[in-house]
Amino acid sequence: MKGLYFQQSSTNEEITFLFQERENLPVTEDNYVKLQVKACALSQINTKLLTEMKMEKEFFPVGREIAGVVLDGILPLDSEDPGLCEVVRVHEHYLVHKPEKVTWTEAAGTIRDGVRAYTALHYLSHLSPGKSVLIMDGASAFGTIAIQLAHHRGAKVISTACSLEDKQCLERLRPPVARVIDVSNGKVHVAESCLEETGGLGVDIVLDAGVRLYNKDDEPSMKLQLPHKHDIITLLGVGGHWVTTEENLQLDPPDSHCLFLKGATVAFLNDEVWNLSNVQQGKYLCILKDVMEKLSTGVFRPQLEEPIPLYEAKVSMEVVQKNQGRKKQVVQF
Repeated sequence: MKGLYFQQSSTNEEITFLFQERENLPVTEDNYVKLQVKACALSQINTKLLTEMKMEKEFFPVGREIAGVVLDGILPLDSEDPGLCEVVRVHEHYLVHKPEKVTWTEAAGTIRDGVRAYTALHYLSHLSPGKSVLIMDGASAFGTIAIQLAHHRGAKVISTACSLEDKQCLERLRPPVARVIDVSNGKVHVAESCLEETGGLGVDIVLDAGVRLYNKDDEPSMKLQLPHKHDIITLLGVGGHWVTTEENLQLDPPDSHCLFLKGATVAFLNDEVWNLSNVQQGKYLCILKDVMEKLSTGVFRPQLEEPIPLYEAKVSMEVVQKNQGRKKQVVQF
């Protein structure tokens, strides 16, 4: 039985994906189940986090968002079984029932982005009806789910688009997005657009997709479309919440002072925290269950690529790791 793994180079800069023959699964222990995988979603691997958690090994399993018989869930960070395999062994505390009307690919393709959206909007920023939310890069797989959750909670949503195709995608969403800010040409000022949309009050919640820390001349080309950290601080309203995915965010004393004057908060979005402490297990299972329920009722409508067979997973994972895909890619067994 084969599974997909990745191997890091000695410099930790490049990773190689490869199929490996797996040994037979050990006898199932108490509270563990064997799961026949029906679908597994592909997500970018945070190799830096694995290194910092001292979880490096020669071959690391790939694929953690799985759906199958009997249950479905997200494999823990330290799982030794790749989700891209026909059968895996997993602890029951990482599983949740899949509603009958939800397909295998929908379940696997939504579970992680759903957890991220809940973490950002419910636990880190306390979203409530009537709040205004800026969701950066709303046409991405994660951005779309975050917008749908914000709309469901009664929020006013503003979003940014990185291309004409993304802008058209966001304008087709129902309920509609209050304003789509096209940042593809670099001429539109995000802060000015948000302040105009909110009557000068600023937005209550910002969920970024990364920010620029320096001048454009000092940033890599992939970050040129991102707003500067000063823009985010400017557009944030009094008592606002900034949820950032920028793990190396640097705030200078004037930045901190401005946030202090606004009574604003900064929170870091790391959805892996749910698997790093057993204390959070109850909340985590509630999130997983609620994500499946909202998928079943149509609140979540994920943007998925056409499912691919297992033998194409290696090439597709290389694309995903380079962050070149927009929709969620799912491997179907």
